[in-house]
Amino acid sequence: MAHDSEDQTANEAIIEKVEAEATRQRSPGPFDIAFLSDRADITELLLVRHGQQEITDNMKVGEFTDPPLSALGESQARLVGMRFSTERIDHVYASPLKRAHETGIQIARHHRLEPVIIDDLQEVGLFRDLPQDKTPLEAIGRYPLMGTRQRMVQEKSWDVYPFSESSHEFRKRVINSIEGIIASHPGERVAIACHGGVINAYIGHVIGSKYDMFFRPAHTSVSVVGAADGIRALYSLNDITHLRNAEGDFHSL
Repeated sequence: MAHDSEDQTANEAIIEKVEAEATRQRSPGPFDIAFLSDRADITELLLVRHGQQEITDNMKVGEFTDPPLSALGESQARLVGMRFSTERIDHVYASPLKRAHETGIQIARHHRLEPVIIDDLQEVGLFRDLPQDKTPLEAIGRYPLMGTRQRMVQEKSWDVYPFSESSHEFRKRVINSIEGIIASHPGERVAIACHGGVINAYIGHVIGSKYDMFFRPAHTSVSVVGAADGIRALYSLNDITHLRNAEGDFHSL
């Protein structure tokens, strides 16, 4: 009987130690809090750039603003849709521009959803105040256009473009829209089919980048941000694993 009592005491001590250790492990540290680690209640944003668009040299301003997907872009959109076909997606949002909307449709269709269109998710309005029937070269001239491009290489700011939406205006509408999506879907998984500038604007806001374009997202690349309790955490950036498979390499920039 004495041995039984000692065994029981020893077992209780082990149980208490295990429970104490489990309690200690469950207490979140500063990095757990800052990066929303091991939480089940986050809103997960899948920021998906559109597939490759159909573009040609010397397009008019009105033409390059909203081109459709190219043949390659259609394949990319199909592949990113297939990537998420077996994963949970609660909602799909998209820019109204054709290349992003068509990409959003490919993601949404596997989940019996329709993309919700938000105008403020469209790409930055480059040359939006120029005549729509002219090329930028025709409208502003060779040297100002060359200078604008060189400044963008160096400064990575939308403000170098004349007759265009300002960096502040663009960031404000993008960040407000995405924050509104987060507020509408606590604890859910949301795909947003949009544009490289939009993705840079929001993730740049999350990480505190001073550049309007701090990286170049590949077509249909996926970047993931977690959100909860006023905290925003970058989980992954520019993932293109779905574009390289047995069918071939569908990667493009």
